[in-house]
Amino acid sequence: MSAIPLPSAAPPSSASIRPPLAGQVPVANAIDALAQPATLYRSLPDHAVMCTACAHRCRIKPRARGICQVRFNVGGVLYAPWGYAAAIHADPVEKKPFYHVLPGSVALTFGMLGCNLHCDYCQNWDISQTLRDAAAGAPPTQVTPAQMVAVAHRLGARSLVSSYNEPLITSEWAVDLFRAAKEAGLMCLYVSNGYATSEVLEYLRPWLNGYKIDLKSMRDKAYRQLGATLQHVLDGIRLVYQMGFWLELVTLVVPGFNDSTEELRDAAQFIRSLSPDIPWHVTAFHPDYRMTDRDHTDARALMRAAEIGYEEGLRYVYAGNVPGCLGRFENTYCPRCSAVLIERIGFRVLSNRLKADGLCPACGTRIAGLWQAPSRP
Repeated sequence: MSAIPLPSAAPPSSASIRPPLAGQVPVANAIDALAQPATLYRSLPDHAVMCTACAHRCRIKPRARGICQVRFNVGGVLYAPWGYAAAIHADPVEKKPFYHVLPGSVALTFGMLGCNLHCDYCQNWDISQTLRDAAAGAPPTQVTPAQMVAVAHRLGARSLVSSYNEPLITSEWAVDLFRAAKEAGLMCLYVSNGYATSEVLEYLRPWLNGYKIDLKSMRDKAYRQLGATLQHVLDGIRLVYQMGFWLELVTLVVPGFNDSTEELRDAAQFIRSLSPDIPWHVTAFHPDYRMTDRDHTDARALMRAAEIGYEEGLRYVYAGNVPGCLGRFENTYCPRCSAVLIERIGFRVLSNRLKADGLCPACGTRIAGLWQAPSRP
């Protein structure tokens, strides 16, 4: 779906422009002009700060940036992105993918600029790799929380989603948006790499309903190629689950990177150790950005990955990105009586027999998920 234009707010005043930092490029000037003092950091000696928005916990000296490139230190104060969107789309919530959140509904999804990882196969590299790749960078469009909510209502969206780049690094702005969204009766969701800290999750907890995390590999060596460590990702997933967010996990099955039977089984066993009710999506890779040296993931490989999930005791396993070729692995079934509850092709819901309270109409089993929008605070 094509991008949705946002109404522009007033341009920043010259007084709001931050002093240029080392290595500044034009898109950085636009981003920095919209930044606001952050909440997620701690002061350190000599005007340095420690950012707590993600598990990198960057120690940032004055006039320097964190790994994400969009959080920066001016005079001992950490500044964070605020007040803009670099991309906004209205999509089925299944595209995120959330299969156990308001099935068939529209999700208004916004993205910003920057990321705390540097995945070679990123499909949104043009915004996520801003300030890291000279070819990346979309101009930010200013928007207010009220304007974002108005767009959501105009399009009939039932949720507001932070995605496309890594939402953790822009959590202050997300919370301001989510306050307005919750007041308007919208559900609030993150699509994230899971590189979280306890501080950022506590900060998000009053406002965020659901959290989708990419479990990219079960091998630390592979994660280090992407700019992270496996243990921090696993710890972030555990925290999200333990703190009560609705959680769905996705593994993009990349040929020759993370597609061995042993690694997929390790992923399924880890998820089962938290809860068999956590949905696991195994999705198809296609060559993109800097990883164009391998084939698309075929449907048979995805179905085998999904079968591994069921063999390891998961109750809800889905295969995606090859619509119409994955048979039963696109649908939601009752884990007790095997009744078909939600039938899908790709991101389209063909039928939904699940009751509004999440009960199977055949046997009354409660199906884990977020099936109704939250009440207003």
